[in-house]
Amino acid sequence: MRVTIKLFATFRNGRFKIEERDYPPATRAGAVIEQLQIPAAKVGILFLNHRHVDENQELSEGDTLAIFPLLGGG
Repeated sequence: MRVTIKLFATFRNGRFKIEERDYPPATRAGAVIEQLQIPAAKVGILFLNHRHVDENQELSEGDTLAIFPLLGGG
């Protein structure tokens, strides 16, 4: 299945901004994060088709997964 991945902030460094990728059916968001070698502890927010989800969310054909890092500041 084809899924669009959007990376934000520091996750773009050495990777990409937006990319379409092929994944096996029933792939979960956490598997995408792992494949991209993003430490799970550094992931702040996941959006699937503009809805907040967690790493256990199963992806479907045509989905868009947006991955944001933890944000700091004060």
